[in-house]
Amino acid sequence: MKVILFGATGMVGQGALRECLLDPDVDAVLSIGRTATAQAHPKLRQLTLEDLFDYSAVEHELSGYDACFFCLGVSSAGMREDAYRHITYDLTLAAASTLARLNPAMCFIYVSGAGTDSSERGGTMWARVKGATENALLRLPFAAAYMFRPGGIQPLHGIRSKTKAYRVLYTLTAPLLPLLRATLPNQVTTTEIVGRAMLKVARQGYPKPVLEGKDINAV
Repeated sequence: MKVILFGATGMVGQGALRECLLDPDVDAVLSIGRTATAQAHPKLRQLTLEDLFDYSAVEHELSGYDACFFCLGVSSAGMREDAYRHITYDLTLAAASTLARLNPAMCFIYVSGAGTDSSERGGTMWARVKGATENALLRLPFAAAYMFRPGGIQPLHGIRSKTKAYRVLYTLTAPLLPLLRATLPNQVTTTEIVGRAMLKVARQGYPKPVLEGKDINAV
């Protein structure tokens, strides 16, 4: 399997990259982002782009892939809805529509979040935008598309969030996360579990297109 990965420098993306590189069924990984990761591996090729809204100059490098794991995202804190939608909806669809055209047999997996609003009409801004993004992705002509909605995620294997506030939060709650995973298994997962679940769903599919936290852990 050949995988395209967006957001490999983020916390979830780091976990997905680790599992891809460890998986013997994954032959190649193309990481796409504005910055390169510090990783070096025979399977890994990195493509850094200044503009993640335009792939016209690199389309010849994007064909022949079996799956895309889209782990790119930003916090909505302090952002207006139009600005958040531009980065979340417009950027994601720019990449996904290009890949759907070049790789119609591809499985596309998008990392959303618990509480995403599929109706697009709820009172929470980020949830509406994420819901609109999910709905638009499910309409694209991929062979399969799945929306992952993890809740709390425990970073493992030295993985750290790029967001300072999240790093502080994870540091403070680290002693409690194993307990929370035991007592709230449907709400808490790990970077390792999310990465492994992406690979399994890309290979074998799943009965429904939206996977909540309990589904991700079950996979």
